[in-house]
Amino acid sequence: MLHRRRSSESFHQGAPAYSDAAASRRVLYIQYTNPAGYPPLEHSSRILADHGWQVTFLGTGAQGAQALRFPPHPRIAVRLMPFQAGGWRQKLHYLQFCALVLLWSIRWRPMLLYASDPLACPVGLLLSYLPGLRVIYHEHDSPEPESRRGLAGRPSGFMRGIYWARRRLARRAWHIVLPNAQRAEQFIAATGANPARVCCVWNCPRPDEIGPPRRAPASEPLRLYYHGSIAPQLLPLTLLDAMAGLRGRLHLHIVGYETSGSTGYVAAFRARAAALGLGEAVLLSGAVPRHQLWAKAVRGDVGLLLTGAHAQSDSNLRYLAGASNKVFDYLACGMALLVPDGPDWQALCVGPGYGLTCRPDDAASIADALRWYLEHPAELRAMGECGRQRVLSEWNYEQQFAPVLAQLSEA
Repeated sequence: MLHRRRSSESFHQGAPAYSDAAASRRVLYIQYTNPAGYPPLEHSSRILADHGWQVTFLGTGAQGAQALRFPPHPRIAVRLMPFQAGGWRQKLHYLQFCALVLLWSIRWRPMLLYASDPLACPVGLLLSYLPGLRVIYHEHDSPEPESRRGLAGRPSGFMRGIYWARRRLARRAWHIVLPNAQRAEQFIAATGANPARVCCVWNCPRPDEIGPPRRAPASEPLRLYYHGSIAPQLLPLTLLDAMAGLRGRLHLHIVGYETSGSTGYVAAFRARAAALGLGEAVLLSGAVPRHQLWAKAVRGDVGLLLTGAHAQSDSNLRYLAGASNKVFDYLACGMALLVPDGPDWQALCVGPGYGLTCRPDDAASIADALRWYLEHPAELRAMGECGRQRVLSEWNYEQQFAPVLAQLSEA
């Protein structure tokens, strides 16, 4: 029997034995990673749980994200296999994960399967043939289309199998959730999914995560804030160069972690800050669970998202407007924004008056935007409050997820 303390528990324990009468209100989330690294999964599961569903997550650990976990909820259970680094042992680990998901599903008999990454597609495809089981596929980070890969970048046999399962599951899934229109179009083109089954759900915070109004104008030193994975394509060193030209007037707080693709970048970032004499002005905190993040975030004045031109080769970074949790989280805390210069960000953030843009690869461009904020503290605060009101009224996950919830209610 599953304990009511809903922390991460052993994956190898038996499935919870809820009554047969409750079978139609069970949802099983599966992802071959730590689900707590994806706020939309926390949001949708809590919405479903608050509407009477019994929720179980089956996942794994993830490098750098060991501290991330969901807050307790009486209807949500999280079970994780330990993290396994790459190599042949990881292949065995993955097969074990798929086998355990199959066994769990057959025993627990959920009504809804919520698969949420490409590596969950093979087992999700198999489970889609179980009678009475509906599948929602929610893709957070999309793989690059196979058609864009040259011979040198040809995927392995394992990944070709993942792509094949993704295409098949896309045609069988009851609903498909993507974080913005561009990725939805890309997904449909790559998989042949029925457009009528594809829904865009922006990665917004929940209403209960929105902070109170911030009345007083910002004061110096201005507090720059960033949270999430720490990588050069998200937090470039040019930011430190810009800060060096405004020494003493800015403070930077980073809350996050390195992923497998950015190992060593935190050390390089610290070294650059020290070389520029910014050591005391830059604070790097480790990853914390999302429900503990807000106490740090509400002290920020300007929220940062600085994807540079070199990130354009990655569609997940190129099509980030609407998909980035960070931007909406910053607005929920009343921060103004500093985002890349581009039509998507201009339309989402600058046109409505929530922030400024810059060229992230250009330290002078970043410095110009920060200097404007320093010289206009009242306008900075007004931008943040305007964005916070938008999150309250529209850009929150309850509003975004409502169409999916309505379909579930009808079903």
